[in-house]
Amino acid sequence: MRAVVRRGASLVLDSVPDPTPGAGQVLARTLCCGICGSDLHAVHLLETMVELGRRSGEPALIDPTRDIVFGHEFCAEILDHGPDTDRRLKAGTRVVAMPVVATPQGFETVGYSNRYPGGFGEAIVLTGPMLLAVPNGLGDVQAAMTEPFAVGEHAVAESDAGPDTVNLVVGCGPVGLAVIAALKARGLGPVIASDYSPARRRVAEAFGADVVIDPAAENPHSRWSALGVPHSRTERSVLALTGNTGKRAVIFECVGVPGVIQSLIEAVPVGSQILVVGVCMQTDAIEPFLCINKSLELKFVLGYTPEEFARTLHHIAEGVIDVRPAITAEVGLEGVADAFRALGDPEAQCKMVVRP
Repeated sequence: MRAVVRRGASLVLDSVPDPTPGAGQVLARTLCCGICGSDLHAVHLLETMVELGRRSGEPALIDPTRDIVFGHEFCAEILDHGPDTDRRLKAGTRVVAMPVVATPQGFETVGYSNRYPGGFGEAIVLTGPMLLAVPNGLGDVQAAMTEPFAVGEHAVAESDAGPDTVNLVVGCGPVGLAVIAALKARGLGPVIASDYSPARRRVAEAFGADVVIDPAAENPHSRWSALGVPHSRTERSVLALTGNTGKRAVIFECVGVPGVIQSLIEAVPVGSQILVVGVCMQTDAIEPFLCINKSLELKFVLGYTPEEFARTLHHIAEGVIDVRPAITAEVGLEGVADAFRALGDPEAQCKMVVRP
């Protein structure tokens, strides 16, 4: 089959062996696949990602020196079933799935594996029990957004965001937009969105952000008091005298650049919760004393659960979340390498989708 291969630190369109489904697996034709920010990192930093995974206790299942076909944000059509598959979904069914395959050595991620090519190829192998049928009427591209938007669903589910919080989303790329969508799907607000890019701010507004801020023109932390969040211990004490404890700030860091976490620690109100959703690939530094002195909660989140993945598909299918404002372009396999470069400009692109 034709596929875009990560070979060294380059992306090459080439022919690779057709994948074969094993026990409990299905073979599917890739209909479309989104380009994830982690894919952008992995082109040049896959060796670092593998090493960091090893240091965090994960088995080293990827050999960065061998070919890898990226792509884990997919919608696909079932072609055939492997042995010992329940066949509850017939050939021709459009599906989405968590990009995970169980092997005797451990779990491998479709699109981050030397053995299981991802959606930047014409065919993929998926785990039968993880397949979710795409509801009738939902487009392929919209369905493929289940995976990236499930990341936002998980981040919000792991947070304390609720009716008594004011929520700040820092960074309005695809991850930040997914967080905004998940917050608004729960009817939560106010949601403040902050990004330097005018294009990203417009998309954040389309996703329902209540306040959209250009941090070059206004400090996104300047509105806490006006929105009922006491910024200091003194302000909290004054409010307590009136029997009003005020609201709590919940901040979602969706940038993944060194220095952002520290800047938030310095700026957020006392008692805030900071959810780190953005992936920083470099060594960073924070000052723990500030976290202690301000009674901050710092939490790191990753991925999603099967229930959150299914709930996200339901929200997209039912129109609770309209993912279309985030999608800025579609390309064929021939255009993938150029698409990776184009995604470096937030004014030009947000979420690009590959149609093999």
